[in-house]
Amino acid sequence: MKCQRAKKGSITVFLALILSLLLSLVCTSIESVRMASARTQILNGMDIGLYSVFGQYDKKLLEEYDLFALDGSMGGGQIKLAKVCDNLESYMKPVLKQNSQNLKLKQSGLTGYRLFTDNNGEVFYQQIVQYMQETLGSQGVQILLNKMSDRKRKTEEADLKASQAESGGSIDRYDAEIDQASQKSQQAAEEAEQNQQEQNQQEQVNNPITVIKRIMKMGILELVLPSGRGLSTREIDRSMLVSGRKLQQGMAMPDGVTEENSYTSNVLYQQYLMNHLGNYISPAEEGLAYPMEYIYAGKSSDFDNLKSVASKLLFIREGVNFAGLMADNVKRSEAQALATAIAAGFLVPPAAVVIETTLLLCWAFAESVLDVRELLAGGRIPLVKTSADWQISLSNLGNLMEGLDSMRRNNDHGVSYEDYLQILLLSVAKEKKVVRGMDMIENTIRNKGRAHFQMDSCIVALEAFADVKANKKKEFHVIRQYCYE
Repeated sequence: MKCQRAKKGSITVFLALILSLLLSLVCTSIESVRMASARTQILNGMDIGLYSVFGQYDKKLLEEYDLFALDGSMGGGQIKLAKVCDNLESYMKPVLKQNSQNLKLKQSGLTGYRLFTDNNGEVFYQQIVQYMQETLGSQGVQILLNKMSDRKRKTEEADLKASQAESGGSIDRYDAEIDQASQKSQQAAEEAEQNQQEQNQQEQVNNPITVIKRIMKMGILELVLPSGRGLSTREIDRSMLVSGRKLQQGMAMPDGVTEENSYTSNVLYQQYLMNHLGNYISPAEEGLAYPMEYIYAGKSSDFDNLKSVASKLLFIREGVNFAGLMADNVKRSEAQALATAIAAGFLVPPAAVVIETTLLLCWAFAESVLDVRELLAGGRIPLVKTSADWQISLSNLGNLMEGLDSMRRNNDHGVSYEDYLQILLLSVAKEKKVVRGMDMIENTIRNKGRAHFQMDSCIVALEAFADVKANKKKEFHVIRQYCYE
């Protein structure tokens, strides 16, 4: 009997020990689940807080420029990290109070943030490139690249030909040749003096070089601006913009920004600028009227920026047109015949070769003036012309100023002013295009009523931490990131 009772007692003790172990295991499991649940709730609170903060993106940037960014200055200009952090906490706390968990936020802060202007604007640049890739799709991107590559190649060839032509130097050689040849013979000089009046009259009627030389000394915009179109006089103070002031800097984040320098991204960025900024053909309402010309030239006034673009266009077109004349035997024969007549009129036949080259250069210049004038009027011109596309004849060179609008012609299959702007921008360094693009966006938004707006206060990525005490026992330290993609 005693033995049976001893056995029952030992079983009871054994079961008690087992149950205590099981109870400890269950309690530990329950506590572990509670802590895991607390950690999950804290992480959810962080995520919801970051989502809510970044949900307050700058609406003006999105509506007008398709850019996502949070104005970290809250409209004040200088970035206010404390307010950003307070905003984050205000969205976290309601989440931490949910359920039965006793969660208390001890402290929070930012361990990293990225601004539009960081890495010389690389953040701004890459968001634009990504937007364009998503908007155009792979097929659209390829079509854009093919068009740009063909235009770029032909324009570079024309630029080289324009440099080789050296029109100014050729006209100087023309003057020197005439003077030198006239002095070689005293008899020719005496005869030239006796018939000076007759020669002057002949030169005015038949020799267009003198007329074109005078026209070349005129202001470029006076020559190429179409009649009836105004010219903006707006200016900016660059010292107050991204390119001119000392910028605020972000705080490094673990996943740094890798620089993108591909040709594709360059073309996509330029296309974005063309889609969102104005130019001479489609002026902007606020800020500079010709932002795209500013992207190219980087000057403080619309006048100077347009002048730079027009001068470069005229130079390129001179190269194209001079090459076209050299390849056209009919037009070269005309120039040769007129050069021979002019040389004979000056009594210096050996100068005929120099005069012929100068005539071709003057002819190319006159045609180029009409080209650029047509482009600025919103028309199109062939990238490379055939004989049928030519607008001014050799006999009409002296009447260029009278026919600036009557002689120029539009070609529906040609290249527009905006197409040429994109080609010109390919020669501008990426860093300049990026910072000037930010200049124009910043300046435009300021002129629309937000006088303190700054691109270097625009946050595009955040990394934040929070210390939260759970159930008055364990303290959790969590770090989360969010960025616009």
